[in-house]
Amino acid sequence: MPTNRTYGTKLPGMPRDPFPGKLIVLEGADGSGRTTEVDLLREWLEVEGHPVVDTGLRRSSLLSEQIEEAKKGNTLSATTLALLYAADFADQLENKIIPSLSAGSTVLADRYVYTLMARAIVRGASRSWAEKLYGFALVPDLTIFLDAKTDILLHRAIAKYGSLDYWESGMDLCLSRDRFESFYRYQSLLRAEFGVMENRYGFHRVDANRTPTGVHRETRDLVAPLFHPEGRRRR
Repeated sequence: MPTNRTYGTKLPGMPRDPFPGKLIVLEGADGSGRTTEVDLLREWLEVEGHPVVDTGLRRSSLLSEQIEEAKKGNTLSATTLALLYAADFADQLENKIIPSLSAGSTVLADRYVYTLMARAIVRGASRSWAEKLYGFALVPDLTIFLDAKTDILLHRAIAKYGSLDYWESGMDLCLSRDRFESFYRYQSLLRAEFGVMENRYGFHRVDANRTPTGVHRETRDLVAPLFHPEGRRRR
């Protein structure tokens, strides 16, 4: 079915008619290969003749720079952080995602409200509060969770950045004074929360411990039926 449902109260002025476009979400931790997979899916879908728009967290013109600046001080409270990201996502939903879906484009989301809810819950928010806060989000046509082991995420982060990010390591939670240990504990908590969400939101889990080629092959097989429901999939 075309995307037009939300998890809660809809944004004011949202179109009543179903959207002709499709919303596909790629979830997973930093280092799970989300961005690589979004790029590969975009290339494949465009070759197939489908217009594609990509989006992600902290990309709105309204708040993205402000969130980045606020995070540099490492002093944001969990509630403030959640509210800032909710406003950022609402701006993107209203001004980018909904117009793109209305125009018939496929929207590829590099992370979605599930990450935002998981972060809030791990930081002490109740699940009901997080679900209400992000309840205006559209229900995707497909959500794929790229699941990578925490030790692999750690190695990939070090290899790519040479260090570990304060927030991605959960240092604000005081899990450990050692950033490596904090990263491991924090990412493990997030992974467990995604496990809770898997059945609740109908995630399709993909083993992301493999090479991008293997991940893309499985991911593409999950995406293809959205465009070829009769079962004919182009390779």
